[in-house]
Parts: sequence; structure tokens; C-alpha cells
Amino acid sequence: MSVLVLVLAVSAAFCLGIGFVLQQNAAQHAPLSDFLSPRLLLDLVRVPRWLGGIGFMVCGMVLGAIALGNGEISLVEPLLATNLLFALALSRHQTRQPLGKQGWAGLALLAGGVTAFIVAGEPRAGDAVTDPLRRWLIIGVMVGGALLLTGYAKKSRMSSAPVLLGVAAGLLYGVQDALTRMSGQLFSSGGWGGLFTSWQPYGVLVLGITGLILVQSAFEMAPLRMSLPALTAAQPLAGIACGVGFMGDQLRTDAGALAWQATGLTAIVAGIVLLGMHPAMPTTGPREGSRAGVEV
Repeated sequence: MSVLVLVLAVSAAFCLGIGFVLQQNAAQHAPLSDFLSPRLLLDLVRVPRWLGGIGFMVCGMVLGAIALGNGEISLVEPLLATNLLFALALSRHQTRQPLGKQGWAGLALLAGGVTAFIVAGEPRAGDAVTDPLRRWLIIGVMVGGALLLTGYAKKSRMSSAPVLLGVAAGLLYGVQDALTRMSGQLFSSGGWGGLFTSWQPYGVLVLGITGLILVQSAFEMAPLRMSLPALTAAQPLAGIACGVGFMGDQLRTDAGALAWQATGLTAIVAGIVLLGMHPAMPTTGPREGSRAGVEV
């Protein structure tokens, strides 16, 4: 595993984790009438803390894109999932809550799961799948699943909406990561002309904006612990599916390696859930009638 990819991916996770906390601090004060509407972004853009969170998120996405350009998506995605550790660290600083058994167990499961998956799978580059049907089938399943979850979240509103929107955004972000890597490859081979005459960079933009609206709507509806674990768990799973499915990433496929990979992914999800539900995570929900323009 490249040290450069490791440093870039963990640095990206740091920026994303801090950015998510700052965004939720601001989004929880947004008006509920903005739920799943682009108006939500227009309201939040007036809040300095939200802009700071977006700044961290953009830095994380840039670092993540560079990591994806230098390493396999199946390697980078599990490392990006550690953003929850940094989100918890900032939240713990704000709430003064000790880690306790739950926090240490979640940390061990997440870190151990990432290590187990990478060591057992030994992600490496291979030949990308040339069959467009297979690529569009995988992308269609991810995007279609996100649309279905969003539709159900719109109906359920206050109950399960934050979790559903977190999963939906994670699916879109996983596909976005795959398209980001493809865009980097297009730029390397064809320069700016090859990049902007292809559909992939525009797909990155559309998925990014759509995912942002979903995430901010989830942050608006409920505490961070309700949405961030779902987002953090879904994104690497979707990214790995895209990486192996059509990007050409190769993982070891002997029985022992597959067992450890499955164990690692299970531990990652379990660790994310434990950390996301930790008492240190912000518990404040949206305040009725509050406006995003209010300083937080």
C-alpha cells in the first residue's frame, strides 16, 4: 500500500469528519420547509459555520480525489470511512464526553475492520470492464436505490428519514468516487479536452450536488448520530462495489481472504454504528421555526 495514498485518504477523512460536524451544527437550525429542496442550500450559504464545514468538505473531496487517482477505490474507500473518528473527536471536544467502552469498542472495530479488509483483500489495479451494460447496471442499481430511499424518506419525514437519506447519499457518493477516479484517468490520457468531452465529470457534479442536498436535509431533520453512521457505512460499500464491478479493482478471492474481507466490512459497519451512536455525538435536533440565517 502506498504511503502517499494512506496519508491522502486519512487527511481527506479528517477534513470530511470535521466538515460534517460543522455542517450539521448549522443545518439543524434550517427551516423544515426546506426539506429536500435546493432552497436549503441557499439558506445555509448565509451561515458562516456551514460555509466553514463546506470548506473542510471540499478539501476532503480534493484530497480524496487525489488519493483515488493514485490508488484503487477498494483501498481508498475503507480509509475514507474513518472520517467518523474525526467527527467523534470534534464532537467529544464540544460535549466533553469520555469515550468509554462504547467509544473504544467502536474505534477498535472500525480501525480493525479497515485493516483486516485491506490486508486480506490486497486491493490492486486491473483492467477496467469495457462492457458498458455492466457499468450502467451497477450505477443504475446504486442511483435507483438512492432515489427509492429518498422517496420513502420524503413520506416518512421525522421518523426514519435521516437514516434513509444518509444511506441514499452514501450510495451516491460511492458512485461519485468511482466517477472521480474515471475522470482522473480521462484527464491523464486525454487532457482537458478528453475530460470535458466525456460525461463522467458532469456526473460527478450532479451526484455531488444531489448528495449534498440529501445530507443537509438529513442533518436538518435529526441529530448527527442518526444520519452520519448511515452515510459513512453506505459510501465505502457502494464505492467498493463500483471499484470491483466495473473499475477493474482486484481483490483476493480465495476462501480465507474472502472470509476476512467480509469480516472486515462487517466490523467497519459495526464500528461506525457504535461510534455514530456514541453520547459524544451531537444530540440537538432542529428547532421549530428556526432559520438558517441565525448564527450558530
